[in-house]
Amino acid sequence: MSETTTATTELTSQYSAQVTGDLERNLKEQERLSDEIQALQQQLASLQQDHTVLLNIQQALGLPTVPAPREKAAAKPVAGKQARKKTAAAAPGRKGAGKKSSAAATSPSALPTLVDLVREHLAGQSEPRSAAEVTTALAERHPERTVRTTVVRTTLEGLVAKNQAQRTKQGTSVFYTTSDTASPATPAEQSPESD
Repeated sequence: MSETTTATTELTSQYSAQVTGDLERNLKEQERLSDEIQALQQQLASLQQDHTVLLNIQQALGLPTVPAPREKAAAKPVAGKQARKKTAAAAPGRKGAGKKSSAAATSPSALPTLVDLVREHLAGQSEPRSAAEVTTALAERHPERTVRTTVVRTTLEGLVAKNQAQRTKQGTSVFYTTSDTASPATPAEQSPESD
C-alpha cells in the first residue's frame, strides 16, 4: 500500500508541475497576444486618423471621393445588392435600366488596371526601376489614382511570377525591368496550325 501511495503522490506531483507549466505558458501567450492586439489597434487608429485627414485634403482639393473601407460583415449584403442591380439593369422595360448600364460604362473599371499601367511603364524604360520609382512615375502620370508603393511592389512581383518582368537585386535594393518574354504565347498560339 505504501508503493501505491508513493506512486500516486509522484503522479500528482507530475500532473501538478505539468499544469503549473501549462498555466504559465498560457498566461505568457495571452500577454503576447494582448500586446499584439493593442499594437494592431494603435495601427488601426492611426490609419483611421490618416484616412480622415486624407479625406479632408481630398475634399479641399475637390478630388473625386473614395469609398469608405468596408466592414467584413457587410460584404455579403453588398454582393447581394450588386447582383440585384445587375439583374435590374439587364431586365428589359424597367425604369432606370438604361441609366444603370450607362453608368457602368463610365465606371472606374473602364480605366486601365494597375497591372497594365505598371507593365506599360516598365516597357517604356531603358533602365531597371525600383518599386518606389515606378510608384512616383505612376502617381505623377495618374494623379486621379491613389498609387501606393506596397501595391506597386506586389504588382511587380506578380509580373515577375508570370514572367512578364524581371527582378534584379543590387545590394539591398530590388529593381525591375520588362522580361524578354513579356507576352508569353498562349497554348493556342504555341501549337502549330492543323488547317
